[in-house]
Amino acid sequence: MIPRIHSRGANTYGLLSYLYGPGQAEEHTDPHLVASFDGMAPDPGRDPAATLKELQLLLDQPVAAAEDERRPAEHVWHLSVRNAPEDPVLSDSDWADIARRMVAATGIDPGDGAGCRWAAVRHADDHIHIIATLVREDGYKPALDQDARRAQAEARLLEVAYGLRRLSAGDGTAARRPTGAERHKAERTGRERTAREDLREAVRRAVAGAAGDEEFFDRLGRAGLLVRVRTLPSGDLSGYSVALPDDLNASGEPVFYSGSTLAPDLSLPRIRQLFDTAPEREGGETPPVSASGRSGRRPAPARRRTAEAAWAAILLIDQGSDGEAAAQIAAAGEVLDALAQTSAAHTRRELREAAAAFERASRSHVRAERRHARALRRAARDLVYSGPALGRGEDGAGTAMAIDMLFFLVMATAHWHGRKQHAQQAAAARQAAEHLRAAYRKTAGRTLSAAYRRGRALPAPVRERQAAIVCEALPELADQILAEPGWYALAATLADTEAAGHQPGRLLAQAATRRELDTAESFSDVLLWRLRRTAGLPADPAAPRRGATARTAAPKPPRTPGQSGRDPGRTV
Repeated sequence: MIPRIHSRGANTYGLLSYLYGPGQAEEHTDPHLVASFDGMAPDPGRDPAATLKELQLLLDQPVAAAEDERRPAEHVWHLSVRNAPEDPVLSDSDWADIARRMVAATGIDPGDGAGCRWAAVRHADDHIHIIATLVREDGYKPALDQDARRAQAEARLLEVAYGLRRLSAGDGTAARRPTGAERHKAERTGRERTAREDLREAVRRAVAGAAGDEEFFDRLGRAGLLVRVRTLPSGDLSGYSVALPDDLNASGEPVFYSGSTLAPDLSLPRIRQLFDTAPEREGGETPPVSASGRSGRRPAPARRRTAEAAWAAILLIDQGSDGEAAAQIAAAGEVLDALAQTSAAHTRRELREAAAAFERASRSHVRAERRHARALRRAARDLVYSGPALGRGEDGAGTAMAIDMLFFLVMATAHWHGRKQHAQQAAAARQAAEHLRAAYRKTAGRTLSAAYRRGRALPAPVRERQAAIVCEALPELADQILAEPGWYALAATLADTEAAGHQPGRLLAQAATRRELDTAESFSDVLLWRLRRTAGLPADPAAPRRGATARTAAPKPPRTPGQSGRDPGRTV
C-alpha cells in the first residue's frame, strides 16, 4: 500500500471536479464517496440530487468561518492511497475504514470531535483519494508535522490487517518521488521520465569523481542543464538549482529544482563533503580536458583500475567499520554513474538502470567516513575522463571485468544493508545487481567466446593438467566448474597465468576463497576475471601472454585422486 500526500492547493472545487471527473492519466470509473468526516456528506457520484458545489461548500465551511490570520493560503490537503496490482480488490467498507484510519494517523481528524472536514472518493478498484480542508471545527489548524511519515507507518499496519503486499518501511533517506502533476506532464510531453528524474541523474553524473565547485558546475553546463547559483553577501556560494531547457511552466519559464529537492545528498554542502576527498589531492593533477570533454586517459586501464578498487571496497564492506562501509557504498554509486555514462551503446541502458536503482542503496543514516572512499572516487574520475569505451577488444573485456567485480560489490552492499535491517536499500541493491548481471551478459559474450575457442584449441594434456589444478585447489567446486561451458575459457586463463610465471593453483584458491561465489551464474567466469586481474594478465583473454605456447607443452602431471581419465571439457 502506497500513501502519497500531494502538494496543497487552494481550490476545493477544482480537486473535487478532478476526482469525480473522467480522469487524465487513467479512467475514473464510477466515482463515488466511501467515507466522510461525519458519514453524511452528499455524494455527487451516486446521488442525482447532490452537486459538487454542495460538497465543496460543506468541506470549506470551517475555512470560510475562520478569522483571517487562521485561514491558510493553501487550505486543501490531498492524500491518495493505492494498493499493489496483485492485491485483492477491497470493498467500499474496507476503503472507508482505511480512510478513517489514515485521517486519524496523519492528524487530519484525530478523533477528538473537532478535526478537519474530509471526504474519501473512490473511482477505481485499487485506490482512493482523500480530500480535506485545513481548518478544524474549533477554528485551529491541524497538527500535520510528519504527516507523510505517519501515513507510511499506518500503511504498514493496514497491509497486515488486510493481507496486502507488505512493503518495506522507509527511513527518510530516499529521494523525493515525482509528483502526480510531474508524471502527467511527462506523459503529455512524450518524456520517458519526469524532469525531476532526468535532473537527478544528470547531477549525479556531474558529481561522479568531481574535485571541486568549478568542475562540478562545468559538468552541469556540458550536460546541457540551466544552472543558477545562490551566493551569500560575502560572495561565497550557498546553493544551486538546475533546470532542463525545454521543461517550462505555464509562463514559458524553465522549472528549476534545487539540489536538495532532487535528493538528500545532492545539496551543495553534501556534495562539497565529497570534494574534501577529491582524488587528485592524494597525488597527481587533474588531467587536461579537450573541448570534447575527454583527457588523454584510455578506457581499458580505467576499467581495470575500477575492478581493482571495487575488489578492495568489497573487503572493506565485509570487514571494515560501519562508517568505512557506508563510504564505500556511497562511492560505488559514483562509479556506477561514471560507468553508465561512458559505456558502449549495447550496455548503456542496463548500466543506467543499475545506477538509478543503486542510488537508493547509496544512502542510509549511517555516517560515512568519506576519507576511506578515495580509491573508488579516483576510479569514477578515471572512467569519466577516459571517455566512452568500445564494446570489443581490451575495452570490452575491461568493461566485463569491471562489471563482474561491481556485481559482487553491489551484492556485498545488499548483504550489509540486510544485516542493518535497511530493507529498502537492500532491495535496491539487489535490483541494481540484476541490471549489472544483464549488462555483463551483453558485454562478456564476445570476449568469453574468444577465450572459449582458445581453451578448446589447447592440447588435451594441457587441459587435463589445468583440470588437475582445479581439482587440487578447489576440490568442493571442481565438478561444477569442469561441467560449465565457461571451463574452456578458464582453462585458457590458467595457461596464461602459468605462462606469466605465477602458480595458478595458489591464485585460483585465493580467488575462490576471498569472496563468496553463491550469487555467481558461472563459477568459471568469475574465477577467470579474478585470475586475470590478480595475475596482471590482459583483460581480453583473446590476447595471451607472450611465452604461453612454450609453457603449455610441459608434461602432464599425475591425476589427482578421484579424477577420471576423460577430457573434462567433453562433458559439456
